[in-house]
Order: sequence, then structure tokens, then C-alpha cells
Amino acid sequence: MTRASTPTGAGGATLSAHGDPLNHKAEPPVSCPAGDRIWQTIREEAQRDSDSEALLSSFLHASILAHDSFPRALAFILAARLADATLLPSELSEIFRAALASHPSIVAAALADLAAVRERDPACSGLSQALLYYKGFHALQVQRIAHVLWHQGRRMMASALQSRSNEVFAVDIHPAARIGAGVLLDHGTGVVIGATAVIGANVSILQNVTLGGTGKESGDRHPKIGDYVLIGASATVLGNIRVGEGAQIAAGSLVLKEVPPHTMVAGSPAKEVGKITGLPSILMDQWSECCPRVVAEQAVDALTRPGGVDDFVI
Repeated sequence: MTRASTPTGAGGATLSAHGDPLNHKAEPPVSCPAGDRIWQTIREEAQRDSDSEALLSSFLHASILAHDSFPRALAFILAARLADATLLPSELSEIFRAALASHPSIVAAALADLAAVRERDPACSGLSQALLYYKGFHALQVQRIAHVLWHQGRRMMASALQSRSNEVFAVDIHPAARIGAGVLLDHGTGVVIGATAVIGANVSILQNVTLGGTGKESGDRHPKIGDYVLIGASATVLGNIRVGEGAQIAAGSLVLKEVPPHTMVAGSPAKEVGKITGLPSILMDQWSECCPRVVAEQAVDALTRPGGVDDFVI
């Protein structure tokens, strides 16, 4: 599959190096026909559901149908999710709208994220469902806004959003982390992403994944994840190591060294188990014929060394 070297978000919004969907200066408006179509579909789905479920009609009107654009609806939904006794929804919504208005590229990234949920999660029946209810999507959009605030020098506010997002969604993503467009946090629960982590475009990450540091107090200490990577549930990647484009990390793996492009790794510690064709983050195939061999090798190792059975982890 041939792709341009610089990834783009929904509607063609250009992403910076390492898939960072942020220009730290105010950006001109981005024409996004694809985004307009997505928004129209969301509204049509919401109207259909409002007509069929009377008890949800007020909720759907306030969340989607009362708004004239996707950014305004997104700001309202995120504010409603994060609000508490001291963080008022009206004040949060104002902060979110301002960030989205001044950085259209993060709107484009959010649209690409939303499309990724719909396309890759078989449990998702519509774009409006993902926008309203999918906490992995919500947590990712809060981080994108917090990232803007972080680079505007509003680090206390960015940290407050990180903390509140962690409380509400059980997802902890540092505001300084750089994340490309079209990313799926499937389920979202338990995902931890450190400050110097970089995630490329069109990546899929399942629940309980950690992109962690090396224990250093400062410096570049978190993983760099290439485009189209799939990271399985409960996988841990530690240190400033690169996971190449189109690679796959099997569920439960502990990755401590670089993963070449288009390679699958599995185990604890992870080992290379084969090459991959296609784009794993899009295919969302969670298992491979080479994985049983890794499990078998771990079992043999556990059974043939003293105390190994206690250490054996599938």
C-alpha cells in the first residue's frame, strides 16, 4: 500500500512530525467535506434515535441536535462528562470550544478518531454512538485539548483535565504526549501513556496498555509508536524504544526493545514471532498462528528451570 510520507487527518489536515496533530500557532480554518458528511450522519442518527426512544430525546437534543457543528457538540459532550461541583460544564465547554476553534487540526484528528471507532470496533453501530458513549474516544479528545493548553503555557489547567479524565474514564494520558489522527482506544480502561510518548497515525490500542518510562526523572523516556501499529490488551512497552510502522504487539506482552516495522512480537519479555502483511491496526486481528509457538516456548522454559512455573505468564 503506497502512502504519502506525511500522514493526514480527516479532510486532509496535515499532521506534523511523529503524527502530532498540533500547530502551536493559531491555524486558519480547514475545509473538511468529509467532516461535514460525518456531522450530517451523526445528526441523522441522533434524530432517528430521538424519534424511536422518547426517554433519550432531551439528551440527544442537548448533546447533538441543538448544536450547529461537530466541534460545538464535542465540546458540550466532553464538558458534560468531566464536570463536577467545581469544574462547571459551561466553563469547561468554553475552554474546549476555544481550543477547537483555534486548532482545526485537532478537530480533523477527532473526526478521524471517530471514524476509526466506527470502522474498527464491530460493537459500534454508528458514529453518534461513538461520539456519545465511547470513553476511549472521549479521553483521547480531552488529551488533545489538554495538549493545546500545555503548549499555551496553561499547564495547571492541562493537568487538571488529565486528572479529571483519569477519574472519569480510567485513562491516564499526559498532556505533553504527541498523538496522531485516526487513533482507536478500544475500551480505553487502564490505558496509561507517558509524557514523552509519541503515537503515529491510525494506531489501535486496547485496554490496560501502558506506554511507560524507564524510571528516569526527566528526558525522552517513553515509547515511539509508528503508524498503523496494533497494541493488544494488557501489553506494556517501556522506555524510549521505537515500534515500527505496521507492527503488532500481542496481548499481555512486555516490550523492552525496538520492534521492526511489519513485525509481530509476543511474550514476556516480547520476542519476534513473524512478519505481518497488511495493516494490523485496521484489520484488528488479535491473534496469529505464530502466537501459540511463543506460548509453547514459554511453557517449556517454565517447566524446565527451577521456579520457572511461578514466573510463567501467558
